Amino acid sequence: MENISGGGIVYWMAEHQAIVGFRWSHAQSWGSTWSFLVSSLAAYALLAVAFHLFVRLLRLKPLPLGPLPALHSLAMALASAAIFLGLVLSVAAEIRDTRWYWRGRSRTTPMQWLLCFPIGTRPSGRVFFWSYAFYLSRFIHLLRTFINILRRRRCALAAVFRHSAFVCMSFLWLEFSQSFQVVAILSATLTQAIVFGYRFWVGVGLPVAARSRAVLVLACQVALTGCNLVCHLGFLFLHFAKGGCNGIGAWVFNSVLNAALLFLFVDFYVKTEVRRNKDELTKDDGGSHHLHHSGSERHHHTKPLPFEAKKGT
Repeated sequence: MENISGGGIVYWMAEHQAIVGFRWSHAQSWGSTWSFLVSSLAAYALLAVAFHLFVRLLRLKPLPLGPLPALHSLAMALASAAIFLGLVLSVAAEIRDTRWYWRGRSRTTPMQWLLCFPIGTRPSGRVFFWSYAFYLSRFIHLLRTFINILRRRRCALAAVFRHSAFVCMSFLWLEFSQSFQVVAILSATLTQAIVFGYRFWVGVGLPVAARSRAVLVLACQVALTGCNLVCHLGFLFLHFAKGGCNGIGAWVFNSVLNAALLFLFVDFYVKTEVRRNKDELTKDDGGSHHLHHSGSERHHHTKPLPFEAKKGT
């Protein structure tokens, strides 16, 4: 540590004493108790539903929120990028510091450690510091629900379950020192940095291609799902082949939540595409009917009437 410059990015994101000496504790870490988790998510859900009903009862139109959505997207993009970079540097530091132990006793490779924490792993150190930062960033993400409600976006209430599930999963990662969380956080923060960075780009009025937002979100979701599926299979193999991975119970619960979130995403995407295709079909039918009707009118009015012909003679 003495050879690391005090002003270097590696020091501030992987070697600082607050990062190296971090420990998940109910007494010291904000938001680390079960009572806080349950009460905060309950308050969030009730407030979101009340907010939604208030907007619906008053029949408010989508409100102009100014730069607020763009600022929220910028905050989420920067937070996600910082967590991604910090976790990458911390993982590299952990591998460097513990490689001798893996080779000498457990014969664990870095990839195996990323997917499967040894039994008895405690939530302390660099990796869990950034896991805690990811957990805190989920509360910033909750604000997106109220922005969507004010903008009268479809399925705004469906986001309540999705965002609550992310908060719950990130809490369980810390509480049970769950394996697989390093890969999950890296893939999630990378995806969110891209998606929220793009939303900020759109929010400040910079030019974008038509429908590029939907394509980008879908591509990121598919890539994230594919990566997680492969890593989940690797985790299961290591769990049964290496004598167990830490936090398997939390992993099972989070896998159920992930399956529910995937189902909601696919259902929402299919309904959106069906609705869009119907709108385009209706628009095309209406346009062709209008052209046919206007053409008939032009043909009808250009034909001389009998009494007009007699008057001309």
